[in-house]
Amino acid sequence: MNRNTVISICKAIAIILMVIGHAESPDVLHRFLYEFHMPLFFAASGYFFSVKYLDDEATFVKKRIKGLYWPFVKWSVIFLILHNWMFDLGIMNEVYGNESGGVTHPYTWHQMEQCFWNILTAMGGYDQFLNGAFWFFRGLFVASILYLIIYKGLDLLLKNYKRYIPYLICILLLLLCAWKTYDGLKVITLVQGGYRELMGCFFFGCGFIFRQWEEKYRPTWWTTLLFAVIVWWFSQNLWANMNWRSSFEQFLSLPFPALCGCLMVYNVSTWLDKHEGWFKRFLVFCGDNTLPIFVFHILSFKLVSLLKIWYYGLDPRQIGCHMVIHDYAKEDWFWVLYTIAGVGLPLLWTWGYRQIKKRWHRASSASQAQ
Repeated sequence: MNRNTVISICKAIAIILMVIGHAESPDVLHRFLYEFHMPLFFAASGYFFSVKYLDDEATFVKKRIKGLYWPFVKWSVIFLILHNWMFDLGIMNEVYGNESGGVTHPYTWHQMEQCFWNILTAMGGYDQFLNGAFWFFRGLFVASILYLIIYKGLDLLLKNYKRYIPYLICILLLLLCAWKTYDGLKVITLVQGGYRELMGCFFFGCGFIFRQWEEKYRPTWWTTLLFAVIVWWFSQNLWANMNWRSSFEQFLSLPFPALCGCLMVYNVSTWLDKHEGWFKRFLVFCGDNTLPIFVFHILSFKLVSLLKIWYYGLDPRQIGCHMVIHDYAKEDWFWVLYTIAGVGLPLLWTWGYRQIKKRWHRASSASQAQ
């Protein structure tokens, strides 16, 4: 039986769009893709949720820990250890930082200890200037387990209405997000207040619902175009994204265009999946290996920053800009090079590492056979 690779292609498109967004792409493109690219990740994860976990919660939680919590802790701690060394190498400095003028500083021993505790206990404390996308690990970890808990509770309460539970969960989460943003409330036990986790849980649930209707859904070119127009209109007039500081108005503007964007990408992915070749193989490989891109794309940007510093004759310390060098960012095409590096280098490293591992395994097996 052939593997269904459409969702892998969806994830590939989502991760590429994330890197494009972090590369300070042109405003029109930036606003467009931020409407849906992160909700798409949550929906793609929810697509694989199964009701079998209602009777096997431990297995689901173990998978979440192995696939999300552990990689987050491992890489957050590694970059924490490297933080001060990055200053010694000149990759980060206290002069250049993000667009709003904020910079980062070397850590004292006490600050490193506190970051370590935050990493372990709250999935926070990660290096914002090197791991700016790491909030997603916490967001998906909490959202997926929260979805299981709510589903389990409603499954026990509504024994005669089980078919409606996925829809009730999504409605409940939208109401909670509305309440939270309208009155400016925070979930104090979650870093950044919990908005991303609650909205992530909603989109997770939407992915699960879509899986139930997928066989009846028929992608067409005109619906794809319609979805694109809807996303574009919202991005230009009522722009919203999964910003943790979203207002009530931004919350109201997010779900509809985000879901349209998810369906748009699904339609495109379905079409791409039908065309065999190197491009499809690349997208499937990319979608199956989003983790190294999440972890290393910002660090990979630094190589392009060196090129940009040489090209424009900029202060070498601008390599410390987060996430990319801001000078001329909206005027030139360096965002394309940043995107190629942010996606390509982590994937190249992953592919090379696996090739070396395979050769070592073959050599080891051959020597044992002799």
